[in-house]
Amino acid sequence: MTHPAITSMLISIRHTTHYHYDGPVQHAVQALRLTPPSGLSQQVRHWSIHIPGLEGASSFTDAFGNLVHLVTPPGPVTSLEIVAEGQIETMDTAGVAGFTREAALPSLYLRTTDLTAPDDGIKHLAEQCQNPDRLTRLHDLMGRIRDAVRYDTDATHVHTTAGEALRDGAGVCQDHAHVMIACARHLGIPARYVTGYLHLDEDDTAVAHHAWAEAYTEDLGWIGFDPANRICPSIHYVRLAVGLDARGAAPLRGIRLGPWVENLSVEVVVTQSQQ
Repeated sequence: MTHPAITSMLISIRHTTHYHYDGPVQHAVQALRLTPPSGLSQQVRHWSIHIPGLEGASSFTDAFGNLVHLVTPPGPVTSLEIVAEGQIETMDTAGVAGFTREAALPSLYLRTTDLTAPDDGIKHLAEQCQNPDRLTRLHDLMGRIRDAVRYDTDATHVHTTAGEALRDGAGVCQDHAHVMIACARHLGIPARYVTGYLHLDEDDTAVAHHAWAEAYTEDLGWIGFDPANRICPSIHYVRLAVGLDARGAAPLRGIRLGPWVENLSVEVVVTQSQQ
């Protein structure tokens, strides 16, 4: 007996961030990119963010199309909890996010950053992908990156560049995405970093804050490529924010006044819900 292919999924997400300081922080500002967008591959059923000071926050859509909240928690505080949660319905689009609405033109995503600058190793890997069809070339590139960079959670850190990860032959999803972006841009293909969520198991709770790359084609728009898993994003993926690299797409970035040491912990729980 054959079963029909699953073409959509309802995913519940709870993303909790804890800050703890060893002294009272009088003033801090948090930039939150914690609101998933609706689009071709997903529709937001409901979503909420909980953080002290949200009611007085300024909100805007940045050039990359991300909804940003600028929050000043009331001080002094020695701890801070930020919770983003809701339900997203995902659709099977074979990784195609399409022509997303944003101020930035695709050509902006040819710009390199410190994390995605192409060194000789990146250029050599990219130039091995010579198929004239852009989509075929990108699929070839994704496979070559996964072959060249094994998955190793202890091999890199948040400041590791694409060139360093490729040279060392190990990294995590952030590194795979950066290598994909650096190679694609070297080939003249606009590419960007995507941060989001991945539901790993259809039956059990999964903890998965994930990252991958998107590249632009003129006929289909933005298409996702996840070298870490050697696939294009499926109904198990939820897009959260995009940027030129991991720093630009970070769900949380903040500044604070004071000499106190900050400790950060993050918990992301992703489950499949009933339709």
